[in-house]
Amino acid sequence: MGEGRQVGKGTRVRAFICTVIGVIIALYVLFPFYLVVLNAFKNQASIVADPISFVGASFSQLKTNLSAVVNNQNFSFWYAFGTSAVITVISLVLLALLGAMAAWVISRNNKKKWASAIYMVFIASMIIPFQVVMLPLISTFRDVGKFVGISMLQSVPGIVFAYCGFGGAMTVFILTGFIKGIPYDLEEAAAIDGCSPEGTFFKVILPLLTPVITTVTILNGMWIWNDYLLPSLMLGQNGKVKTLPVAVQAFVGSYVKQWDLILTAALLAILPMIIVFLVAQKQIMSGMIEGAVKG
Repeated sequence: MGEGRQVGKGTRVRAFICTVIGVIIALYVLFPFYLVVLNAFKNQASIVADPISFVGASFSQLKTNLSAVVNNQNFSFWYAFGTSAVITVISLVLLALLGAMAAWVISRNNKKKWASAIYMVFIASMIIPFQVVMLPLISTFRDVGKFVGISMLQSVPGIVFAYCGFGGAMTVFILTGFIKGIPYDLEEAAAIDGCSPEGTFFKVILPLLTPVITTVTILNGMWIWNDYLLPSLMLGQNGKVKTLPVAVQAFVGSYVKQWDLILTAALLAILPMIIVFLVAQKQIMSGMIEGAVKG
C-alpha cells in the first residue's frame, strides 16, 4: 500500500511539473499575440508609454484604428488582402495537385533508382535554408523571366511559381508516406475495369488523399499567407503587387513607426488564418495521425 501511494504521488508530481512547464511554454508562445491584440485597442501614445498594460485600451480606439488602416491610401488593405488570397489559393491548388501526382509516381516506383533519386532531391531541398538561396533566386528568376517572356519578379505568376518550388518538398514528403499505405490492389482492380492511369489517379487515389491533402493545404496556407521574406524579395516594397505582410511596411517610416496602425494591420492579417485553423484543427490532427500510421 505504501509503495502504491508513493508511486501515485510521484505520478501526480510529474504531471504537475509537466503542466507548469506546458503553461509557461504556452504563455511564452502566446505573449506576442497578446501584445498585437492588446495594442490594437490603443493609440500611438498609449503604446509607447506602456505596451503591456491595459491602460488606454478601448473599443472606440480599435474602431478608429480599423478605419485608419482600411481607408489608408498607402496601405490599400483590400487590394493587398485580395492579392494574398489569390496567391495563396492558386499556390495551394497547384501544390496539392502536382504534389499528389509526384508523390503517387514516386511511391509506386520506389524500387526504381530514378524514383529514389528524385525523392532524395525533394528531401535534400528541405534541409537547405532559404537564406542561402534567396539572393541567387532573384537573379535566376530575373533571367528566367527574360527567357520565357513572363515577368517572374513583381508578379503573381512569379511568386506562385516560387511557392510551388519551396512548398513542394514537404508536400511530396508527406503525401508519399501516405500513398505507400494505400493498397496497390485498388489500382489493379481499376486497371482491370479499363480505367486509364490518369483515371485511376483522379477517381481512386485522389479521393483517398483528402484527409492528408487537407492537412498539407492548411499548413502550407498558413505559411504562404503569413510569409514576409519571400514576397518582400520578389515583389519589392515599392512594387504594385503586394501581399498583406509586405503592405504593412507602409506604416513603417525612416523616423516614425505608426505602432497603432502596424499592430492593427497585423491583427487583420492573422485573423483569417486563426479562423481557418480553429475551424479545421480536427482535420489537421486527423490527417497528421493517419499519415503517420499509414507511413
